[in-house]
Amino acid sequence: MLFLTRILPSFLVSWLLTFTLASLFHSQYVVNQLVNVGVVVGFSDRASLTLDDWLGLLPTYGAIIAVALAIAFFVTVKLNKKVQKYSTQLFIIAGIVAFTVVLIAIESIMNIHIIAGARGWGFYAQLLAGAVGGFVFAMLTKALKTKAIKEPQPSS
Repeated sequence: MLFLTRILPSFLVSWLLTFTLASLFHSQYVVNQLVNVGVVVGFSDRASLTLDDWLGLLPTYGAIIAVALAIAFFVTVKLNKKVQKYSTQLFIIAGIVAFTVVLIAIESIMNIHIIAGARGWGFYAQLLAGAVGGFVFAMLTKALKTKAIKEPQPSS
């Protein structure tokens, strides 16, 4: 029951936010590169590109992020049993490590950037998305744990 009431909802919210940020950072990095070479990109074009990227990246990059975060958070939950004092920091690091491993591994294996927005400063923006995801996961699981402790248990 713990998985369905606390871990899964926290994971889904943190994954969705993480993916949305990663997609947004990717889109804006690409648009910025176009602007740097003189292309005029209006606000409506930026918004349209951002939405198209979000929808287009969801089945692939979204799934990769979900798997990477699931592995990173699982390992962190196990590690957290020994080092509870630094729980939030561990989840932030886990999010960063998940993105680092994914982006470097795919580039090393396939010799391509799977995400064009993960070049240069865009790489660090992707890591920031992972950090935010780890932070949100830590905060949500703590909040739901506190709520579960405070709620009276149904009597049998």
